[in-house]
Amino acid sequence: MSYIVPQNTDLLLSEAQKEALYQQLVIQLEKDFLLANESLSLPEQLSPIALKLALHEKIYKLIQHKFAEYLNLLYIIDVSEAEIKKLDGSDLVELAEQVSFLILKREWQKVWFRNRY
Repeated sequence: MSYIVPQNTDLLLSEAQKEALYQQLVIQLEKDFLLANESLSLPEQLSPIALKLALHEKIYKLIQHKFAEYLNLLYIIDVSEAEIKKLDGSDLVELAEQVSFLILKREWQKVWFRNRY
């Protein structure tokens, strides 16, 4: 089975659940946030919707109040700089949502490949 890039957050999270890798995705997220010295303490049994909202809120706050830490987080997670530059930053709420998706997409790649190979 080849890797297919999910087109949005909801599809990505449902794919993670379908592949029984959702918990590993959450763990990977927490691990990388910790590496960036940003806590993302998520409860053990977190629904995909709650994860999506928690991540969106965290990214929004980082963009607004801790921009250097936000950039460091993107670097540690290894989010594509080219993809970030394509985003429209005029609406912070929308930007945070799009960045959250890019973060989840990159973390999903890591989890998916580690599980496969």
